[in-house]
Amino acid sequence: MSQVAERYESVRRRVRDAADAVGRDADDITIVAVAKTVGPPEVRDAVAAGVTDFGENRVQEFVAKCGLFPDVRWHFIGTLQSNKVQHVVGKASLIHSVDSLHLLERIDRVAGALGVVQPVLLQVNVSHEGSKHGVDRMEVEEMLRGSLELPGVSVRGLMTMAPLARPESVRWVFRELRQLFESLSAMRFNGVEMTELSMGMTNDFGVAIEEGATIVRIGRAIFGR
Repeated sequence: MSQVAERYESVRRRVRDAADAVGRDADDITIVAVAKTVGPPEVRDAVAAGVTDFGENRVQEFVAKCGLFPDVRWHFIGTLQSNKVQHVVGKASLIHSVDSLHLLERIDRVAGALGVVQPVLLQVNVSHEGSKHGVDRMEVEEMLRGSLELPGVSVRGLMTMAPLARPESVRWVFRELRQLFESLSAMRFNGVEMTELSMGMTNDFGVAIEEGATIVRIGRAIFGR
């Protein structure tokens, strides 16, 4: 068994433990292996270990790895500039990092030209850190309403990044995003079916799962430092 396979199995156990602690089904939680620091050999080991979902945060690496490994699902998780949208739309199973209505509109135009509907998440800056991208929680409803006029995008849920700190000290970030998610879901926007909460990384994914994450983005715990 490769080191990647051993680490992945350890992550799966930790996901199960966190889900069990709050009465959730671990099968409802998607592990996205973040491959931004590794090359094809490590990705190949992860595929062999059973990983089905991978994340990339740089467009050039995303395109290259999609081409090398077309039979798995690739998520785009990094900051996406408007002038690079055309390289990602139609290839990403999910874009996690939509942080403006302008970007949402650009994705819609490219998706329309390609004849596809692009699944996306709206990135929310819950912690109000200046170094983090994302919209303020008060702006999310406006973005969601704006998406109703964009047939080329499908908003599937929300994403956030917590500050790098002890897991318990950032639990409130995940809780606030879940509460926002529940509030927006209760509004029942026509044509919007939000099912995904992408939150939690290597340092804090256990707490994120306890607070309702359906997608966790794990790099270091799977691929090493």
